[in-house]
Amino acid sequence: MSQHSPPEDAREEYADALPEYAERVLEVAERIPPGRVMTYGDVAEWLEEGGPRQVGRVMALYGGAVPWWRVVRADGVLLPGHELRALAHYRAEGTPLKQAGRSAEGHLPRLDMRRARWDGADAEGHT
Repeated sequence: MSQHSPPEDAREEYADALPEYAERVLEVAERIPPGRVMTYGDVAEWLEEGGPRQVGRVMALYGGAVPWWRVVRADGVLLPGHELRALAHYRAEGTPLKQAGRSAEGHLPRLDMRRARWDGADAEGHT
């Protein structure tokens, strides 16, 4: 999520201006259930288009309009610069976390990817 992301309540206003790929990425992000996550690569694989970098770019530009904290890095590290906001969402939603070791920078937990990762199996309309 970047400083350039539209406000969360402004998605409809931007919908006409979004590139088709961006709209599709954001739709996938909205389908991820609370307490679950998909990696940037998972989203690209789900769409059968693009790759992790393209999904990351979409999320950086437009992710503020969707549950951005549910699209994550494959290693489970919290989004740099947004760690505390994301962590609050994860805790509120019951997303599985791994406690950080004392040597971890900032002692922030990571996502427990084995337990938190969602494969989209229950989603409707998968391509």
